[in-house]
Amino acid sequence: MGKSLGERLRDPITGLPIELFAWEEIEKEQQIVKIRVERRRHKLVTKIEGLSLPQDMIKRLLKDLKRKLACGGTYKDGYILLQGDQREKVRRILVEDWGIGEDQIEVG
Repeated sequence: MGKSLGERLRDPITGLPIELFAWEEIEKEQQIVKIRVERRRHKLVTKIEGLSLPQDMIKRLLKDLKRKLACGGTYKDGYILLQGDQREKVRRILVEDWGIGEDQIEVG
């Protein structure tokens, strides 16, 4: 017979059974990340939306992007905003460092 819920291996951070983490990979493969530039208060900002990552991972991504791009940024309402036109640099970082496929990224 299968193991009971108490006997399954658990993730040390979330406490959830490890079997549940396969869904994260499937979700990650199906996500479409949109990178756009908008003008706000006469300045350009790069908007990244469509990331299906947990809140703590998005905050780590934001910190990584701000450090690598030497710009300010914030996360709110389900999207990341970065100062300036950073579209191609963000795409490169997402592909090379965060393992998101180029076919999953729309740059506009």
